[in-house]
Amino acid sequence: MAGNEWINGYLEAILDSGAAAIEEQKPTVDLRERGHFNPTKYFVEEVVTGVDETDLHRTWIKVVATRNARERSSRLENMCWRIWHLTRKKKQLEWEELQRLAKRRWERELVRKDATEDLAEDLSEGEKGDTVSELIHAETPRVTFHINASSLELWSDDKKEKKLYIILISLHGLVRGENMELGRDSDTGGQVKYVVELSRALAKMPGVYRVDLFTRQVLSPEVDWSYGEPTEMLTTASEDADGNDVGESSGAYIIRIPFGPRDKYLHKELLWPYIQEFVDGALAHILNMSKVLSEQVGGGQPVWPYVIHGHYADAGDSAALLSGALNVPMVLTGHSLGRNKLEQLLKQGRQSKEDINSMYKIMRRIEAEELSLDVAELVITSTQQEIEEQWGLYDGFDVKLEKILRARARRGVNCHGRYMPRMVVIPPGMDFSSVVVQEDASEVDGELPTVIGGTDGSSPKAIPTIWSEVMRFLTNPHKPMILALSRPDPKKNITTLLKAFGECRPLRELANLTLIMGNRDDIDEMTGGNASVLITVLKLIDKYDLYGLVAYPKHHKQTDVPDIYRLAAKTKGVFINPALVEPFGLTLIEAAAHGLPMVATKNGGPVDIQRALNNGLLVDPHDQQAIADALLKLVSEKNLWHDCRRNGWKNIHLYSWPEHCRTYLTKVAACRMRHPQWKTDTPGDEISAEVSSLNDSLKDVHDMSLRLSVDDKASLTGSLDPVASSSGEPDVQDQVKRVLSKIKKPETNSKEYEGVKLENVPSKYPILRRRHRLVVLIIDCYDSNGLPEKKMAQLIQDIFKAVRLDTQNAKFTGFAISTAMPVSETMEFLKSAKIQVNEFDALICGSGSEVYYPGTYTAEDGKLFADPDYASHIAFHWGYEGLKKTIWKLMNPEGEQKSPCAEEDAKSSNAHCVAYFVKELSKAKKVDDLRQKLRMRGLRCHPMYCRNSTRMQVVPLLASRAQALRYLFVRWRLNVANMFVIVGETGDTDYEELIAGAHKTLIMKEVVTKGSEALLRTTDLRNDIVPSDSPLIASIKGEATPEEISEALKELSKASL
Repeated sequence: MAGNEWINGYLEAILDSGAAAIEEQKPTVDLRERGHFNPTKYFVEEVVTGVDETDLHRTWIKVVATRNARERSSRLENMCWRIWHLTRKKKQLEWEELQRLAKRRWERELVRKDATEDLAEDLSEGEKGDTVSELIHAETPRVTFHINASSLELWSDDKKEKKLYIILISLHGLVRGENMELGRDSDTGGQVKYVVELSRALAKMPGVYRVDLFTRQVLSPEVDWSYGEPTEMLTTASEDADGNDVGESSGAYIIRIPFGPRDKYLHKELLWPYIQEFVDGALAHILNMSKVLSEQVGGGQPVWPYVIHGHYADAGDSAALLSGALNVPMVLTGHSLGRNKLEQLLKQGRQSKEDINSMYKIMRRIEAEELSLDVAELVITSTQQEIEEQWGLYDGFDVKLEKILRARARRGVNCHGRYMPRMVVIPPGMDFSSVVVQEDASEVDGELPTVIGGTDGSSPKAIPTIWSEVMRFLTNPHKPMILALSRPDPKKNITTLLKAFGECRPLRELANLTLIMGNRDDIDEMTGGNASVLITVLKLIDKYDLYGLVAYPKHHKQTDVPDIYRLAAKTKGVFINPALVEPFGLTLIEAAAHGLPMVATKNGGPVDIQRALNNGLLVDPHDQQAIADALLKLVSEKNLWHDCRRNGWKNIHLYSWPEHCRTYLTKVAACRMRHPQWKTDTPGDEISAEVSSLNDSLKDVHDMSLRLSVDDKASLTGSLDPVASSSGEPDVQDQVKRVLSKIKKPETNSKEYEGVKLENVPSKYPILRRRHRLVVLIIDCYDSNGLPEKKMAQLIQDIFKAVRLDTQNAKFTGFAISTAMPVSETMEFLKSAKIQVNEFDALICGSGSEVYYPGTYTAEDGKLFADPDYASHIAFHWGYEGLKKTIWKLMNPEGEQKSPCAEEDAKSSNAHCVAYFVKELSKAKKVDDLRQKLRMRGLRCHPMYCRNSTRMQVVPLLASRAQALRYLFVRWRLNVANMFVIVGETGDTDYEELIAGAHKTLIMKEVVTKGSEALLRTTDLRNDIVPSDSPLIASIKGEATPEEISEALKELSKASL
């Protein structure tokens, strides 16, 4: 009842209002064992103790100060019923949560059964038996699947010849290498310290050449100027251990990418709409660094990132998009997970799911975590508990199915595109450079009295200030110290520890208790939960008369923490972490490094730490007697204390940064390494600028009808009368011919491709590679049959005219069209609109599943061939046949085969696109529902509705129209920042992805009357995906003239982040 004493003052009010009313509300707990029902006891024990009392307590203080007795009684009664109804609501939410979890377990079993049956269809009888045994084995409790360690080559010094480039991403908070402002806000905490130390440690490993830590650049006056520096060096070594020069770009660096409002420091919940901007900025840096490293260590070949590692959901989302754009492996560390937080908040019963999402953007965070699981090759966790109880909540990870798929892959059996990321436990590293380890534990005896002054009258030596702060609370500071170090958070369970200490007389006589509970000035100014814990601590100290036995200093610095551990160790004390649940337990490792045995909760990470260090005891955090017994055992049994101390020192190296990095690199090396490998050779940049310019000009003259100018010397400057030119006047035509004769024409060598003779017109490589700007038309304007409307053709013509009105930029500008239509329908549409296909430098077809370059790899009959490099680029986790079979089942469940929701659209399908006609729109599943069911079956892909909701297309996970633009950046170095994307007000379900980013977006209003976005998701997340205030997004009316469009593009070209 500690902390709820204030409620007793108005219990009579609720009883006077009618205890019968309470009895009519039958309690959900069984009270028969308690004898006669006592409403007061029930109200206090079952209702009040389950409510967050902070706000109620403040209200109660105001109520009891009311002078009018009748008003006071009335308000007290209302408060009691308020608490009662709040508790009923909480119990209702708990019941609904139990129902949801039961439904989820049932769905998991059905999905697992379905996936297993599909996988078994292609096996021999013997293999089918193996699959069944795998499933049974997977359902056996507490069986852990391990890869044979002998099959993994441990990372060692012989890897020093490698020159790896590693990227880490941590977006939120304030990140810098020195004087980290840990605790400045909720975003700048342990994760910041972790990623900085990991970057430094990885850069020191053999074989690692460079580590870049990406974060956000902040130029706000409310934060230090250092957070606005584009680059910060974390390591300065220019030579390796053998004295060899390692290169000017080697080492670890913080790279700050500008995205979002540059003059504002934003909390992580507000960063979501700007993720695409970060991805494009990071991509530009990576491509530049790839070129720099190619000259230093790549022998002229690009050096691509070895791995991209995202930390937390926002960085995981970013890493997934970068991984897809670059075709390199991704690693994920969650740190804390959205689904777990959502469940905890719902259990509190104080906020609805809608309120939680509004405050924490929790649904956007969960969607990002699911995408991260789709793409990640490896997920790094701190504990086994995180894998089973937290990641197990996600659609994209199933422990049992993961074991089945891994076993099949190990035997070389086809998984038909099904995939689960590999989860590995790698505890965080620690820097032990400041820790002085004493080999002989007996040296501690009698040391503290010598330092602080003993009974012999000797003068004390100089001691750390924090020691004095602690010891002033204690009557006998020489007694063993029980040390607890945590925030005063209810989840840290400090009050139970205090009760255990106060009620165990032998423990009180033998030891002191020191509580380091953060920093405070005035308890009344602290947040509710923390203030409540501190008030309860003070009351318990008074209740058990623990003055002189308990220390609870108000302030300490981060640099004081090692001294606090040393003080406890010198008294032969014990460190305790009694948290209700501890995700990892870094303080336990710090304590062990300083020679302190531990008592810790048995819930969470301490279980793994104790298994590794074997330096203490685990307890049930709810059992205060067990806590007292464990503490007394360690303090009183000296041999046990010394054994635990030695074990901790002996095994602490397992948590060092070098050990962490060695394990990390070993696990990453076991992933399927991939990076861009172009099948078609790309010429170097040695081409003469003059030749390049002339060849471009030829293309411009023939394909774009630019206004050329000629003078007496046949130059390309001045102005040419377009009327005279078009009229065919002989003098003008002769001048143009003389100009063209001076331009070097490219060779038109024919070559064979897939057995077809191709004509390379006008060049072997797409003219796109020499464009300075690209205008991308993405107008999803379709009729009720999914066919392009006539106004789309007119709009394309108007955009062509608008771009050519800008004579200065027209010859450097190319065009691309991006559509859900297959290339055959796209060609038919262009032909019917009398638009030459060669007007476009690129065609992105099939919702981003294929890329074509008109004039390059074109057969004699005009047939286009898809870019083979792009096809291999997007093939990651793509299982065409297995996916096709599963989608048919999901879209047309049993019992509905006579009136199917969808039918296959063979014309729109290709090797990387499964297309369907939507026959019954009312039966169609939304994209988020469909993707959830596919994820639960281990199928990773990108489903979408398109063409006015008449088609449903599924493309590879990392294929989309937005990602295709990034591919053009990577493949042909056409910077995304120089792309102008023209869209309607709505479109296909991938429309949101096309608006945000570093490119310029022009929205044509009232052009697309109906899109497919209604089928996207249940919860509207558009405001968390598309920025509302980006200078890179502009709009214009649909009936705009070419002149108005041209002016809008000019204004947009001036915009920048």
